Amino acid sequence: MKRSVLALFSSLAFLVPAGLPDSGVTVKDLQNHPFAVDFPSGGNLRLHLRSGEFRVVGRNDARVAVHLYGRNADNARDLTVRFRRSGNDGDLRVSGGPKNNLEVTIEVPSSAMLFVRMPAGDLSVEGVSGDKDVELHAGDLTIAVGNAADYSHVDASVMSGGLEAAPFGESHGGLFRSFEKSGSGKYKLHAHVGAGDLTLR
Repeated sequence: MKRSVLALFSSLAFLVPAGLPDSGVTVKDLQNHPFAVDFPSGGNLRLHLRSGEFRVVGRNDARVAVHLYGRNADNARDLTVRFRRSGNDGDLRVSGGPKNNLEVTIEVPSSAMLFVRMPAGDLSVEGVSGDKDVELHAGDLTIAVGNAADYSHVDASVMSGGLEAAPFGESHGGLFRSFEKSGSGKYKLHAHVGAGDLTLR
């Protein structure tokens, strides 16, 4: 009886609003149980992602949602999304699921203060105007930064690979490439790739 109750709770977890402090949800089988929770604009959102292909997209609504695409989307029942919120702070973790032919898109409020960590793969961030602190150990990282004048501090680096940052007038390749700039804006940008390519556009 207890096990069946827990299973029912897990299947309905995506319906629980994240409007209350210290609320948490865990969802699997996203194709049949879509994941979307309320999250305030301008909140601090931490994303801890498994290796793979991820897009983080800013939207003009106050919520966080996760969508699956690709040939393996229907076979991603083991992919797990865990989300916990306390006030204006949120922590989202994505784990499990097939390794290939799966693209995960995470929608976030466009003004979110974003922190992202991912081991390896392809990661892109676009449409997010708040602070961005993003690190990828290996692979390709692309961040749409918007107007360069919006930032008070920018630092970007790659240990091995290419670093392209046209909005900031920077282009580097090779080993241990980096740059740092200060400005009059209000946002901060930190981007790092261990081995691979980093593009700020």
